[in-house]
Order: sequence, then C-alpha cells, then structure tokens
Amino acid sequence: MTYASNPATASSVVSPTREISHPKSLMVVLLCWVAIFAEGYDVGVLGAILPALATDNAWNLSPMQLGAMGSYTVFGMLVGGIVIGTLSEIYGRKPMFLICLSLFSLCTAVTAWSPTPMVFGITRFVSGLGLGGIIPLAAALTIEYSPSAKKNFNYGLMYSGYSLGLFAAALVGRWLLPDYGWRPVMLIGALPVLIVPIMALLLPESLDFLVARRRQDAAQRLASRLGVDVPAPSGQQKTRVGWRTVLGEIFSARNAYATACFWTALFMGLLLVYGLAQWLPQIMRKSGYDLGDSLLFLAVFSFTSAIGGIVLGQWADRFGVKRTVTLSYLLGAIGIAMLAFKGSIWLNYAVVALAGFGTVSASLILTGYLAAYLQPSVRAAGTGWALSFSRIGALCGPLIGGYIASLNVAPEWNFYVFAFVAAIAALATSLIPNKKQG
Repeated sequence: MTYASNPATASSVVSPTREISHPKSLMVVLLCWVAIFAEGYDVGVLGAILPALATDNAWNLSPMQLGAMGSYTVFGMLVGGIVIGTLSEIYGRKPMFLICLSLFSLCTAVTAWSPTPMVFGITRFVSGLGLGGIIPLAAALTIEYSPSAKKNFNYGLMYSGYSLGLFAAALVGRWLLPDYGWRPVMLIGALPVLIVPIMALLLPESLDFLVARRRQDAAQRLASRLGVDVPAPSGQQKTRVGWRTVLGEIFSARNAYATACFWTALFMGLLLVYGLAQWLPQIMRKSGYDLGDSLLFLAVFSFTSAIGGIVLGQWADRFGVKRTVTLSYLLGAIGIAMLAFKGSIWLNYAVVALAGFGTVSASLILTGYLAAYLQPSVRAAGTGWALSFSRIGALCGPLIGGYIASLNVAPEWNFYVFAFVAAIAALATSLIPNKKQG
C-alpha cells in the first residue's frame, strides 16, 4: 500500500462503488461539524479567559505558567491522537468518536470548578485526550462519506466548526468575562455532552472499517441504509491494524518523504493556531487595547478562518490542494507580519482577518489533504499520528508566546516569530509530492 496522490485515489480502495447521496453526506458533515465546533470552543476558551487568569490575584500566575495552561491541553491531545486514532482502527471509529466527545465535555465542566492551578492543569490534560481523538475521526468520516468532487469543500465546511467554536469562545468571553469571571465561560464548553445521544443515533460507522474487518453483515446493513454498495474485501486488507502497521505504512521508504513534509507543515501550522489563539487577546492588550477590543481581535481572527476554511476548500477542489494551502500560508505570514506595524483599529481588524484566513484555514485544509492522501486502512490512525506529532508544535505555541511575554520585549516580536513559522509551513507544504512514492 502507498499514499494516494489525490482524494479520489485515496478513497477508491474500499470505499463504496456508488457514492453516498449528497443529503446523507451532509448529515455526516453536520454531525462532525458539531463535534469540531465543540472542540474549537474548548480550545478557544483558554485564549478568551487568559486576560482574566493573568490578573487573578488568587492564583498569581507568571507568563510562563499562563503559557503552560494551554500546553496541558495540547499534551493530552498529543497522547489522545495517537491512542484514540489507533484504537479506532481496532474497535471502530463511531464508538471512539462518542467517547471522545463525552470525555472532553465532562472534563470541561470539572475544569470550571478547579480550586487550584494544579487541578485546572490535570483536567485540561484529560480533556485533551478526548480533543485529540475527535479530529482524526471526524477527518476520516468526512473524507470517506463525501463525494469525490466535494471532498475538500466538505472537509473545509466541516472544519469551519473549529474556527466558529473559537469565534463563539471569544464572544462568550466578551459577554461574560467582565461581570462573571472565567468560570462560567469555561462551563459553557460542557454543553456538547447533551447531544451525545443524538450522535449515537445518527452517526454511521465507517464502511471502510467494517469492510476492512470483514464484518460484511454489518457493512451490508449500513450500506443499505445509506443507499450505497459494499465492495468485496481486498486481499491486502488486514483484519486488525495496530500501531506497528500504521507506522510501517507511513514511514515506509516510498512514503517517508511525504510524511516528513506533511508532519513539518502541520507542526508549524498548529504552532500558529494554538499560539495565536491563546495569546492574541493578551498581545493586543499589551499593545494598548482594552479587554473588549482585545477579545474582538480573537473573534475576527476566528470568524475569518471559518470563512477561509470553506473558501479554501472550494479553491482546493478547483486549483489543487497543495497550491492552495501553500499560497494560503504565505498570505497568513504576510498578515501576521503586518500586525507588527501599528495602524488604526479597523486596519488592524482587517490584517487580523487576513492572518486568520491564511493560517488557521490552511491548517484545516491541510489536515483534510492528509486524510485523503492516506490509504483508507490507516486513514484515521495515520491522521491521528500526524496530528499528535504536530501537537508538539501546538504545545510549543503557547509556551513561545509565554516566553516572549516573559522577556518584556515589544509586542511586535510575537508577530515576527509567528510570521516566520507560517513561511516554514508554506515551504513544507510546497514540497509534498504530487505522485505516489515508489
């Protein structure tokens, strides 16, 4: 088995011979969108409450401790992406999807009542385990159940939920933070647990998974419900896929170069997403803006990245994923660099919008590109491993912001560093091979 060079090739090994109808495809996209929206809120809420945590006299946190607050979650996501992604290839994508959504929602409720920074950090780590599993599972299900001509668009549409979740966290923070503090803002992130029963009823299991495990009866029942055909299992398919199988495939001689390019680009991309999502309001406050305006910068950044995910998905289907993502990262680098030059507040809003459109959106589409690039038999696990590695970058993002803050240098140094990171992501994306390796 090798990586596939395009979405159509990637889905052709065990995908149904007749594609799922558009309404049913959109149902899967919508359900994954809801889960990713919840994840986006959970990730964005820390950036929204960071100004309040920074001035909390009871906890008295240093800039490096504030940076670590975000890193606890990311470290959990690193572990969760590996463990959940691999377990999903053994026990099924749907049950692990439901477990992940329940886990991070419930832990967010516990975080809201944290009496100490230590309890806060522990609960954020456990939340991260569920957050890390949701992304590769949503990616695999969306790619599998999308028509070939709309894979990138559907993926961009689904993943717009992440940016809109960030956007919602910024708005809720601006609404509740001044009068009620950070705990109610965090508590709202627990509400998605209420929709888990609906997810259990409507979300289909992966046909790729059922066929690969030779569970033909279950596959036939699901295919009949979805209105698609079930192909015969390939002789190359294995009944069980463990971590050795996944790593052996993605790091084989013919695939190692593509893996290195994807992983480097995603590492830099997630460093940008998590670094800017956590520190942007605080950086803008240091630049002289009040709390409300600082949170609006995060809202604009998040909202335009949601629009960018959908727009870039369309452009990727039309002009090619690699070209679209590369140019998007370059655009984001320009936008971030321009933030170092002070202008009117409306000009800064426009530049922040450009930065969100170019960086977060590019990372979202790149994740979908990876999921489509992988063979179906290792799609969820391979995406999980890649995202877990990239979360080392996400782990570094908040810490880099905290380190720069501890140096007491001018705020624009944050933008110089993050713009350079975006440029590296663009370079790595441009080097992803277009054809099969080997």
